[in-house]
Amino acid sequence: MLLNWTVMILYNYFSAMFVGPGYVPLGWTPEKSQDCMYLQYCKVCQSYKAPRSHHCRKCNRCVMKMDHHCPWINNCCGYQNHASFTLFLLLAPLGCIHASFIFIMTMYTQLYNRISFGWSSVKIDMSAAKRDPRPIIPFGLSAFAASLFALGLALGTTIAVGMLFIIQMKVILTNKTSIESWIEEKAKDRIQYYQTGETFIFPYDMGSKWKNFRQVFTWSGIPEGDGLDWPVRDGCHQYSLTIEQLKQKADKRVRSVRYRAIEDYSGVCCPVTKGVKTFFTTPCTEEPRIALSKGDLILATRGLKHWMYGEKILISATDGGIRERGWFPRKCVEKYQYDSETDQPVDGEKKSK
Repeated sequence: MLLNWTVMILYNYFSAMFVGPGYVPLGWTPEKSQDCMYLQYCKVCQSYKAPRSHHCRKCNRCVMKMDHHCPWINNCCGYQNHASFTLFLLLAPLGCIHASFIFIMTMYTQLYNRISFGWSSVKIDMSAAKRDPRPIIPFGLSAFAASLFALGLALGTTIAVGMLFIIQMKVILTNKTSIESWIEEKAKDRIQYYQTGETFIFPYDMGSKWKNFRQVFTWSGIPEGDGLDWPVRDGCHQYSLTIEQLKQKADKRVRSVRYRAIEDYSGVCCPVTKGVKTFFTTPCTEEPRIALSKGDLILATRGLKHWMYGEKILISATDGGIRERGWFPRKCVEKYQYDSETDQPVDGEKKSK
C-alpha cells in the first residue's frame, strides 16, 4: 500500500512539473481585431494576454489560466497541470496519514514490550524486548529516534499540504484561480470606493460545483477547452474579467503616489543599514526588491508600515521599456510634489516621508 501511495504521488508530482501549465503562443492576438481593446498587451511575449492568462516573471511567459508559480515543482500551476497538482496535494497527505499510523503502531508495540512497571518507577529497556518471538526488524534506540522524527515529518506534511489542498479545492469548486479570487476582491473594493453602483459577476462560475469541478478534472486527464476560450455564465461574455482588469489597472494609476529616492538602496532582501524595524519587517513574499539610487522616481501602488511596493519611473530612452517593479524601504523615499500639468517639481516643496 505504501508503494501504491508512492507511485501515485510521484506520478502526479512529475506530471505537474514536466507537463507544465500551458503557455499563450508568442505573438497571439484574438481572432477579431476589435477585441484587442479588451485585452492587456505583454511587452515581453510580444502578444496580447488571453482571457484568464497572466505573465509569470519566473517562467518569463504568459501562462494560460495561471493560479500561481510553485517553487516545489519549479513551474507554474495553470491550465494543463492544475488537476495533477491538486491530486498531488491530496495524495501526499493521505500517504503521510498511512505512514503516521504505521509509525505510531510500531512505536507503541515496541515500547509496550520494553516497559517495566515498578512500585515507584517506570523503566524502559530499549536493548531487547521482554517477550518472544523477537521482531523481524531490530528496534533499538536509534530506530525509535528515526521513527519519531519520521512521524513528525509525516504529520507536518499532512497539515501543511492538506491546507493547500483545501485552498485549491475552494477555488476549483468556484472555477477560479488564486489570482482571480484576488481580482474579484479588488473589484469589490473598487466599486465600493467609487460608489459606482455596478455589480461585478465572475463570468466563469458555471453555477454548479460539479460543472466547475469538471472544468479541471476529466476522465481523460486532459482539461476541457484550449486554454484560450472559456465557457461563461449567462449575462457575461468572454472579456468580462479582462475589462475589469483594465479598470483596476487604470484605478491603480489614479491611486498611486509618486515618490523620490533620498537614499541609495542596493535591493537586498533584509537591509541592515536601514534600521532594525525595516530589517525585521521585510515582506514575506517572492516579489522582488528594486535597487534605488538617490533621485530616482518611483510610482508606489501599495505599502506596509516600513516597506512600499511600486514601479520605478524610467526617464532614459535607453531603458528599452523594461519595467522595474518591487519592494523598497519606506525610509529611503519621500513624497514627490509636482504639478500634474507641467510634471515639474513644486517650488519650495516640503519633505514628507
